[in-house]
Amino acid sequence: MKNKIINIILNIIPILVMIWLIPIIQNDYILTVVYLGIILISFFIKKEKGDTFIFLFGFCAMILSEMVFISTGVETFVRNTLFGLMPLWLPFLWGYGFIVIKRGLKILDF
Repeated sequence: MKNKIINIILNIIPILVMIWLIPIIQNDYILTVVYLGIILISFFIKKEKGDTFIFLFGFCAMILSEMVFISTGVETFVRNTLFGLMPLWLPFLWGYGFIVIKRGLKILDF
C-alpha cells in the first residue's frame, strides 16, 4: 500500500508544479510552453499505452466543458487567451490531469 501511495504522489507532482506556476508566470503563452515542457518531460520519464489518447480526450473534453461553464456563468476567467474565454494553458493542465487520474486508477487496480 505504501508503494501505491508513493506512486500516486509521484504522478501528482507535475500537476502540483503546474498549479503552483499559475500565479508566478503571468504570461499565458509562456506558461503554456512551460506546461508543454513539463508534459513532454513527464512523458519522457514515463509514458504508458493510451496516454496520448487520454491526454487528447481530456484536452478536448475540457475545452468544451469549460466553454459550457463559462457560457452559463458558472465560471469566469480574468485570463482569457483561448477563444477569448479561458486561459490557453487550462486545457493542457486538464489533459495531463486526465492522465494522472488514469494512472492513479491503474495503481489502485481499478
